[in-house]
Amino acid sequence: MRIGIPREVKPYEGRVALVPDAVSALVTAGHDVLVEAMAGGGSGYADSEYEARGAIVAPTAAALYAQTDLIVKVKEPTEPEYGWFAPRHILFSYLHLAANPGLAAALQRIGLQAVAFETVTADDGSLPLLAPMSDIAGRLAIHIGMNLLHAPAGGRGLLLGGLTGTERGHVVVVGAGEAGGNAVRVAAALGARVTVFDRLRARQAAMMAVGRNVTALPAYPHALAAAVADADLVIGAVLIPGARAPHVVTRDMVRAMRRGSVIVDIAIDQGGCVETMRPTDYRAPTYMEEGVVHFGVTNMPGAVPRTAAQALSATILPYVLALADGGVRDPRLRGGLNVVEGGIAHPAVAASLAGGDG
Repeated sequence: MRIGIPREVKPYEGRVALVPDAVSALVTAGHDVLVEAMAGGGSGYADSEYEARGAIVAPTAAALYAQTDLIVKVKEPTEPEYGWFAPRHILFSYLHLAANPGLAAALQRIGLQAVAFETVTADDGSLPLLAPMSDIAGRLAIHIGMNLLHAPAGGRGLLLGGLTGTERGHVVVVGAGEAGGNAVRVAAALGARVTVFDRLRARQAAMMAVGRNVTALPAYPHALAAAVADADLVIGAVLIPGARAPHVVTRDMVRAMRRGSVIVDIAIDQGGCVETMRPTDYRAPTYMEEGVVHFGVTNMPGAVPRTAAQALSATILPYVLALADGGVRDPRLRGGLNVVEGGIAHPAVAASLAGGDG
């Protein structure tokens, strides 16, 4: 199969879907790989490195899409990219269609087949292609939130972990999956007081084991509201695979927070789990709402493109090989199939787009 790796076009998106060593594995397996010129530049990979691994460097996006059948990219296509696609294409990338009905409609009109990284499901129910970026986003959420708490960024002027003779910052994490769990671990290591909410007792137990400065609780609305009101930093990390994220943190909860507190919503790709959050990008990542600093960047791992590209590439390579060899019907990809024959194939995505609860 002829596989294309385009250059990402979202603002400050330096990731590339496959690094040169992964391309070498595809070429060795008998596939032709085209890489758009400078596709790997943001992650520190030169065109010459791809050529040395057997790839063909396409001078433009138009040339790449015209000569390939399987498109492997990081982020969902933006409107200027729609015209490059044809019905023959298989698209393999993050899609987050439940929160993007315009993109869903465009892909259906084109008639291509689209497989979403974020809904590919392993036999144990885990989401293996979402996990590495969730790990990164969870860690970044604390790094970013810690800096936004500084006074020049509009924050309360608080050192998150505190020090002798001072109060510790209070971090509230909503959701203890991959992203939330990583946020808890980083916040706890910094010395913050951490409260994490999750529905599952096993996850609560895992979070309690992180350290004595971590309290894990079931997500009762009253307890969540009280914790958010006391928080310096709130991390939203709620995930319902394929579905739009529910607004677990309401406007009333945000209104009760102290002025200069910070919210980072990792779930913003799926619509966000904070009612007052809206999508932003790294050109203007924050805004003030109800006196609280909001961070809603939809491609958080794009801030560390080399690390993110290496982690993503290693994870998706076996699935790219499966797609190239057997197409979208490979059992390992069944949960990832979102668009096929002009329709929405994933039940939770379809329910969200139809206005259901997923």
